[in-house]
Amino acid sequence: MSDLHEPLLRWYDAQARDLPWRRTTATPWGVLVSEVMLQQTPVTRVLPAYDAWLARWPRPADLAEEPSGEAIRAWGRLGYPRRAIRLHAAATVITEQHGGEVPDEYDVLRGLPGVGDYTASAVLAFAFGRRRAVLDTNVRRVLARLVGGSQYPPVAVTVRERALAVDLLPQDDPTAATWSVALMELGALVCTAARPSCEGCPVREACAWRAAGYPAYDGPPRRGQAWSGTDRQCRGRLMAIARDSTGAVTGDALARAWPDAGQRDRCLTSLITDGLLVRSGSRYALPG
Repeated sequence: MSDLHEPLLRWYDAQARDLPWRRTTATPWGVLVSEVMLQQTPVTRVLPAYDAWLARWPRPADLAEEPSGEAIRAWGRLGYPRRAIRLHAAATVITEQHGGEVPDEYDVLRGLPGVGDYTASAVLAFAFGRRRAVLDTNVRRVLARLVGGSQYPPVAVTVRERALAVDLLPQDDPTAATWSVALMELGALVCTAARPSCEGCPVREACAWRAAGYPAYDGPPRRGQAWSGTDRQCRGRLMAIARDSTGAVTGDALARAWPDAGQRDRCLTSLITDGLLVRSGSRYALPG
């Protein structure tokens, strides 16, 4: 076992958060739902939505039976509502093509709507206990610091980065799966992006970034995501009006939510194209 494995696994055993998708009662469907919800959304915002979602749709077939508009409505303010559409589509495929059970093969998982490499690997590791490298933002940052000696990882996942992650995996499946989630938890709680708590890190003595004196990141500029006045904000406002309405909403109601007519029309067009809204004359509604 690598010198890194034992201290990190011991730390995780003592410090891991009690999250519903990590419990032994979590189903593969619950894990898939959590991974889709957690993309670009903090755990604190996901928890109530996750609990409500699984209470209403405990199986893929339960969601597939309902219109996609109900998935969008239940998605609420988690952001990036196309994830709700894709999760509904994935539930439909799982129900119709896989007997209602989340697949346990990588290539088959990748064939589900909205499931990329990260999500497929995470489901295999966390739902089925498989030996898979799971490279989310937290894991990539931890490995960049711990092994690479860099403050932040490259902008996109590199071949070398993936090979390193695979090489560091413990050999047996269950331990490898725990190692993957432990790395993720370390990045979320200790080795954070802005203010890492290095003195509380269980593997600080082996950290290459710490040994090098914490050199500052010198790669390509890391751009933050703007919000105020963007199309993302406009789309969010328009979707909130449609979600909170029991029926179709008028163009006038949407105009009051976002007065810039050109931007509003552009965003409405994109929402319709994405399948998040449907238009009937001058009225808009969630898909039925």
